[in-house]
Amino acid sequence: MKKTANTDIKDTDQGYELTMNMPGVKKEDVKAELKEGYLTITADRKEPVENAEDRTKYVRKERYYGTMKRTFYLGEDITENEIHAAFKDGILRIMIDKPQPKKIEEEKTIIPIEG
Repeated sequence: MKKTANTDIKDTDQGYELTMNMPGVKKEDVKAELKEGYLTITADRKEPVENAEDRTKYVRKERYYGTMKRTFYLGEDITENEIHAAFKDGILRIMIDKPQPKKIEEEKTIIPIEG
């Protein structure tokens, strides 16, 4: 079963900050991948293994186990050097630097005048 992680996206002066809640997920089970301008975040939350003797008979079970996945389009110009991530207390924070405007240098073209 796949589920998406709730995400807040904040626009700051330096860039964009993504905050994703991932309760019960360990840092080693979170993966961030940048490919062709898309940032994909995946996280696996594994269900604890129970012994046959310790099997509990649940009346209701609402905790989620499985894979969470989110994909965001950042643009082709963003590189992994412009993305910074930190994971603490079940919260993943990703900072994405805003792209700097590229300077367009004017090329002078001399047009020959006949006559």
